Amino acid sequence: MRWLAGVAAFGLLGAAPAPAVDQAETLSPLAPTVLPLREQARIRDAWLRERLDTLVPRLMREAGVDMWILVAREYAEDPVLATMLDAESFHARRRTILVFHDPGAGRPVERLTVSRYGLANLFPSAWNPDEEPDQWKRLGQIVAARRPKRIAINISPDSAFADGLTKSQYDELRTALSDNAKRLVPADRLAIGWLETRTPAEMARYPEIVRIAHAIIAQGFSTHAVTPGRTTADDLVWWYREAIAGLRLATWFQPSVAIFRRGAGELGGNEVIRPGDMLWVDFGITYLGLNTDTQHLAYVLRPGERGAPEGLRAGMAAANGVQDAVTAAFRTGRTGNQILVAAREAAIARGLKPTIYSHPIGFHGHAAGSAIGFWDDQQPSPRGMHALRPMTAWSIELSAAHAVPEWDGQVVPFRLEEDAWFDGIGVRYLDGRQTRFHLIRAAARKKRGR
Repeated sequence: MRWLAGVAAFGLLGAAPAPAVDQAETLSPLAPTVLPLREQARIRDAWLRERLDTLVPRLMREAGVDMWILVAREYAEDPVLATMLDAESFHARRRTILVFHDPGAGRPVERLTVSRYGLANLFPSAWNPDEEPDQWKRLGQIVAARRPKRIAINISPDSAFADGLTKSQYDELRTALSDNAKRLVPADRLAIGWLETRTPAEMARYPEIVRIAHAIIAQGFSTHAVTPGRTTADDLVWWYREAIAGLRLATWFQPSVAIFRRGAGELGGNEVIRPGDMLWVDFGITYLGLNTDTQHLAYVLRPGERGAPEGLRAGMAAANGVQDAVTAAFRTGRTGNQILVAAREAAIARGLKPTIYSHPIGFHGHAAGSAIGFWDDQQPSPRGMHALRPMTAWSIELSAAHAVPEWDGQVVPFRLEEDAWFDGIGVRYLDGRQTRFHLIRAAARKKRGR
């Protein structure tokens, strides 16, 4: 695998240690193996089966529905249905219809697909086009035979995650169900509950996924990727993209790199990284169907320096303090808006200047569930009204404004983001959090031969 040598060197394709750079004190020093695709598929399908067997019945009963119908067309994917496809099914095929039916009396929830083919022994096919050519008519027969009282469908004015049924498919569905169409109800709670809830098996692996992201960030924030006085912010952005691609991983957004410098505002693009700069990165990967979202800070050492200036270290400590205020405010049943208000009050009471914009993470980067503020709006909002549930993953994203004495009192935003999970009792970071700067030293000069 010579083509991966540049990134394999720091251990992501094996158990080798991460590079010898100064990392945040609580981050794991080893990067786990990126699994072969076949093994990834096995794991993801096992997770999916467990979710279908255990999570769907509980959520349907909590929502008070006895049938859930999901419809998607190829390249017009329902966000929920897309997460129910096995690892070898990348998209809906022509039109894919999934049906869940709860017969009650404690019996298992039936699941089937009104499609030409079954889905990986997870959804048996319930449609033979040779016997009934009309797919919609066959769906109507299935529903009529089971006589459900409340049929959930993915339509929602409030959440894109629960609004995957297109208008044309909704019209066709109502026609196919005939009199049963009056039993249709929105699936908001059901759809969001499916997407936001993490299973124990997923949570057992999630720290490894975050650890990989941390290792890539650390490698980028080192002389492996940065040569002070020559490397630009955009150079580092594309180094991160190449590192992700070289490891057969994916990302759900373009990485961002910014430079903060004494006497200057936020810089980026073709600006060259210099000694004395503070660097910021916003970075995420997608692996095993789950996403990460991380923001870390680095400092480029000047000649003779052994660490970042005290004022910068104090700024990071302030951001850590805002993190503490956010995680301490988590309570089952609280809305994102309530967490936002409580966290801001606690942080301000400590003399901090917070901006809080945390969000759920999981199948999607900005995932289903309740927002906890927005970077440009620190007031409660309609998107923050969803109640907090246990077994949910979060990106604790925020910043603290702090004046840096060594930079003539310049106020700098210290932006941090770490992935965590809430088990119903407390919040735990999946792979630690950054409390010290990544340090980038000047490249060592080569000795001249005689």
